[in-house]
Amino acid sequence: MSLAGSPLTVHPVPGPGAEDVVVAPDGSVYTGTENGVVWRLSPDGTRIDRVADTGGRPLGLELFDNGDLLVCDATRGLLVVHQDGVVEELVTRVDGVPMRFCNNAAIAADGTIWFSDSSQLYGVERWKDDFVQDTRTGRLLRRDPDGSVSVVLQGLAFANGVALSAGEEFVAVAETGARTVVRYWLTGARSGQRDFLCTDLPGYPDNISRGSDGLVWVTIASPRDALVERLKRAPLPLRKVVTRIPDALQPKPRRTIRVQAFDDEGRLVHDLDLQHPDYHMVTGVREHQGRVWMGSLDEPAVAVHDLVLRSTDRTAD
Repeated sequence: MSLAGSPLTVHPVPGPGAEDVVVAPDGSVYTGTENGVVWRLSPDGTRIDRVADTGGRPLGLELFDNGDLLVCDATRGLLVVHQDGVVEELVTRVDGVPMRFCNNAAIAADGTIWFSDSSQLYGVERWKDDFVQDTRTGRLLRRDPDGSVSVVLQGLAFANGVALSAGEEFVAVAETGARTVVRYWLTGARSGQRDFLCTDLPGYPDNISRGSDGLVWVTIASPRDALVERLKRAPLPLRKVVTRIPDALQPKPRRTIRVQAFDDEGRLVHDLDLQHPDYHMVTGVREHQGRVWMGSLDEPAVAVHDLVLRSTDRTAD
């Protein structure tokens, strides 16, 4: 079903680029900004507390059961922010090589951490280079509770958001460049195999997450762009030239506020296509008890939308 509801409410934070969001059991919301700071908002968004400074660029966020915060820091790697604000490094290298672009993660019930490395060639400051050049050097990684790290999937088109199914039968990872969400099976007859949770998305997915409703929520950071799609099929030398021209002349993400939710079979359940004059480019999403919190790589704010199902809503095929 497509959902409509109350207008989007925007809560400013003291820093640009509140890229992801995660919601604590008490309704508090965490986000990280471009200046390296992790913030906590009260459930109503009126109070903002500084939690820690990673010294890097925090992107994806997850909460451990004990209240510690898992941070995918694009420049430092996989971190833990303890409740006293101390920052601990979990994974900074894979097979002896520093990670370039740690992006998003999901934590399994046994403590296994599934996380993405978007590119082995470019860091977060040059994400457009990887996206346009379509390097397909993205990876899905796994950190076991004993600290060992392994590469599970590679060759991904800008590996991004990560989420586990409600029963942990599979782990899903978004491919921003391919407009897909890949599904890697962990149990059952398909264990060790990969397929797709969804393909041909209406735009470029960023972070994904499993909501309290058991669904996999997917951000659509920007609508599908015909020029970008043509560039990605052009010869590599041309793609490299495009990313070297002044930023003002490069293709820009189009303004949109859109998130979708899929069940474990890949059926579209919710499609939120919203509007707000002061918010766009949703890169983080978290459904929590009927509220959909959103983060943005561009905006100095998080936003929230209360779901209200109306009798006039359409039913997805």
